[in-house]
Amino acid sequence: MPLVVDSVTHLTPDARGKVALCASHGGTYAAWHAARHGLAAMILHDAGIGRERAGIGGLDWLEARGIPGACVGHESARIGDAADMLRRGVLTFANAAAARCGVEPGMTAARALGLLEAAARPAADVADGMHEAGREVAGRGGVRVFALDSNGMVGPEHAGQVVVTGSHGGLLGGRPGTAVKAQVAAALYNDAGVGIDRAGLSRLPALDARGIPAGCVSCFSARIGDGLSTWEDGFLSAVNATAAVRGGRIGQSARDFVAAMLEHA
Repeated sequence: MPLVVDSVTHLTPDARGKVALCASHGGTYAAWHAARHGLAAMILHDAGIGRERAGIGGLDWLEARGIPGACVGHESARIGDAADMLRRGVLTFANAAAARCGVEPGMTAARALGLLEAAARPAADVADGMHEAGREVAGRGGVRVFALDSNGMVGPEHAGQVVVTGSHGGLLGGRPGTAVKAQVAAALYNDAGVGIDRAGLSRLPALDARGIPAGCVSCFSARIGDGLSTWEDGFLSAVNATAAVRGGRIGQSARDFVAAMLEHA
């Protein structure tokens, strides 16, 4: 039976050998995170494709290891919402390994998932030394700024600090509690092309409700899945009301946005 999960971070050891539809972006980080659980094949989200095609970069990474992979288009289904991807997702990209299973762009996600399941591929065997990256990149007045490749890396130790992530700005399964796991001082995400129902920005109002200033950088300015790229390359495409009151605005660089948030921390 295929797995259907809102994030690759929700995969568990019993995923080994299974096929999964994961509502994470299709970048290299997400593909690696899923493959290290031994998935036989996977469907991800194209996250607007974005800078250097980072939103689908995981497909080439999977292809190099013989693992079938495909991505659902951001204009067809909500990122972070696996049930929606299964219900109305349409593929925009598939790697050659997936094509050999009969999977192709234009196909529904549900149909592609069935084909990958029927192909009975072996479990992935990934020994690559890739790892999640988290770095302290700035700070002011005791408030530290961390660039994290994934929102899943946020923990209690980040309470009161600023997190600049490579994750998409979408809630997982539409659940407000998934916006961020700690009461951070401010947060940045990637807009994942914004997409259908503006899903790529859906964390922002949820964070407003918690009094957390937050914004998203354009997927065309920074590589999704790369927190350091968000910090170094990102330009804001959206801010929530809490951030706007504190000087956040569309068009700012990520560094200038963070500086404004630190000014009012």
